[in-house]
Amino acid sequence: VIVHDDFSQENQDVIKNGSYIFLENYIGELNFATMIDNVDFVAKKDAQKELVPLTKLNDFLTWREKEFVEKYEGTRYDTENDNYSLLEGKLQNGNPILVGVNQDLLEWDAKASHPWILEISFEYEASESGLPIQEDFDLMNQIEDELCEKLTDKDGYLFVCRETAQGKRYLNFACKDFIESSKVSDQMIAKYQDKIMMTQTTYKDKYWRSFERFMRS
Repeated sequence: VIVHDDFSQENQDVIKNGSYIFLENYIGELNFATMIDNVDFVAKKDAQKELVPLTKLNDFLTWREKEFVEKYEGTRYDTENDNYSLLEGKLQNGNPILVGVNQDLLEWDAKASHPWILEISFEYEASESGLPIQEDFDLMNQIEDELCEKLTDKDGYLFVCRETAQGKRYLNFACKDFIESSKVSDQMIAKYQDKIMMTQTTYKDKYWRSFERFMRS
C-alpha cells in the first residue's frame, strides 16, 4: 500500500502513474513485475497501519522473496498419473466448446510455486460448428505435443488446460518462471508461422484464478 499526502479520487490517475514509474526505476522493471503482486493507494489520513519509509522497500521485498523461495524450494509436480477431464459445453450460438483440463492439478495446494501463466492461442479456419477441420486439428495437437516435450513438469512447467471453440484454441501452462517458456513459445510460433496463426502471452496469476471456472465446486 502506497500512502500519499495528496491522494484523492480527483488526482488518483496522476499519482498512480507517477508511482508506477518511480517503482520501476527504484527497484527495477523486472523486480517490479516479478516481486510485487498488487499495489493499492490511500491518502495519509486513511492509512490504517504504521507508515514505513519507501527506502525500506527493497529490504522488505528481498525478505519476502526469501520466505517464498524457502517455502516452495524444490516444489515439483509430476503430472504423469493425473486425471484429465474432457468437458463439452455450448456457446450462446449453439456451437460447441471443448475443454481438456488437468483436474488433479487444479486441486494442488502449492499453486503459488508456479505463478506465471503462459497462454498460447491459435486461430484456425473453423468449420460450421466452430471446430477445426482435421488438418488443423492434427497440426495443433502436434504443436501441443512439441510444447509439452520442451516445457516439462520436472523443469517447472505444468500443462493445465486446452480450450477449443469458434475458430480459436487456447493452451495454458503454469510456470515457475516466464523466461524459458516465453523463449520456447516464440520459437514455436516462428517455426509454424506459415502454417497457422499463433500468439503467446504471459501474465502473473499467483493463485490460478484464471482457472476457477474449471474447478470442481
